Order: sequence, then C-alpha cells, then structure tokens
Amino acid sequence: MATDRRTLLADTAIAVLADTGMRGLTHRAVDRAAQLPPGTTSAYYRTRQALLTALVRRLVALDQEELEEAGAHTPVPRTAEELTAGIAALVGARLTGDGRRRSLARYACAVESAHHPELREILLPRENQGRRLVRAFLAAQGVADPDDRTVTLLTCVDGLVFDRLVHGGSVQDEEIRGLVAAALR
Repeated sequence: MATDRRTLLADTAIAVLADTGMRGLTHRAVDRAAQLPPGTTSAYYRTRQALLTALVRRLVALDQEELEEAGAHTPVPRTAEELTAGIAALVGARLTGDGRRRSLARYACAVESAHHPELREILLPRENQGRRLVRAFLAAQGVADPDDRTVTLLTCVDGLVFDRLVHGGSVQDEEIRGLVAAALR
C-alpha cells in the first residue's frame, strides 16, 4: 500500500491506466479510484503530463523492486532449464494480478513515449539483479557478447508478454526454452 499521497495517486493512476487505457487516465478518474475528494490528484499533479510522468516513474520503481527482489534470492542459473524456469516465473507474474496491470500500463506508456521523449528516457531498460543473472548465465556458458544477447533475450521475452496481453493465452515453457536456446547459439 502506498505510504504517502503522491505514491497512492501514482499507484492508483497505474491501475486506472491499466483498466481504462490512456484516454481513461484523467485526474478525476484517479480521484474516484483512490476514493479521494475531487481535485486531489490535480493538487498534487497539476497537469496530465505531470500525472503521467509520476505514473511512469512509479511503474519503473515497482518493476525494479520486483526484479531486484526476485534476483536477490536466486543464484546464477547453472543450466538452460534453470534459466527457463526463472524467466517463466517472471513471465507468469507479468501476466497475472498486479503484474498484469503493471504490464498493461507499461505498454501503454511505451506507446505514449513515442510522442513524449521525457517518458522514453524514464522507461529505458535499467540494470537490475534479474538482468545481471541472465548476463552471468550467458557469460558462464561462453556466449560471445553476453551483454547484447541478454538484451535480445529479454526483449524477446518482453515481446511474448506483450503478445499474450493483447491476444490472450499464456507463454509456454517451450517458447521460453526456444528463446534461451537461441541466446546460447
């Protein structure tokens, strides 16, 4: 749960965006969803752009926390199957519950960032423990240029998540296994 008003409003804005899309993200909609008096959101985030920027910053912070936490308790995978299982767990989390909402909001913001470079800058992929684990695994397997392969693998995984959010269904372990195998070639 949010610890302060700004965080509460940003968290609520993520949920509103995920549930209603970019056009539904308004100050009033956030006020209603947060069960706050009308005008509260605009008092904290005067413009829609300020609200959207706060939402994107909070979204990135939540994603980074999730990836750091997941990676903190996970050793570097020793086998392709271990890496596949780790990625499958992340994908499952991104397609269900709050993870699904954040994923929907993230992709809506990614599209919006094509028109707002300041958002694109916030959304740039960041270093985190999950990314470090993938890179360390690929390096241990002797993959040439593990940095580039890590980016490619995670981008492909991201594409699978996007596809399933749009078209429904789940990501199968075989799909992830195939991506991991391609990264190892």
